Amino acid sequence: MDAKRVLILGVGNLLLADEGVGVHALRALRACALPAGVELVDAGTNALDFLDEMLAAERIVIVDALRADGSPGTIYRVSPDELSADPDRPLSVHQVGVLEALGMARQLGARAEVTIIGVEPETIDWGMELSPAIAARLAQVLDALRAEVAR
Repeated sequence: MDAKRVLILGVGNLLLADEGVGVHALRALRACALPAGVELVDAGTNALDFLDEMLAAERIVIVDALRADGSPGTIYRVSPDELSADPDRPLSVHQVGVLEALGMARQLGARAEVTIIGVEPETIDWGMELSPAIAARLAQVLDALRAEVAR
């Protein structure tokens, strides 16, 4: 695949309702027409497994649940540096894993531009379905991801 590709990583745990929003979004995005060079990867809860893909990407877009005390369904666009620099930063169950994986990729030579699309969860509890509030916003999450690809 072209070195100028865009890697979209869907992060989340499908067993914890809205915590799985990144994976749900990625699965829905598979049904959309995307430009050549866009790779969709279900990273689940371990982004470290995808270091090779990160090293080959020019741009990386991560979609995940992100707690920032907003209303459920709020969509955030942030950089890893913004998350790392703020001691009161928004929290994701996977934040440490994602930031660690990105840090490792950078140490190995990755120079990809990285954007995180975060979605404020309503429910993080046992369940394989998104809460109604998050399910209602899934189309807007897909729009945000397509906008990142088009940038």
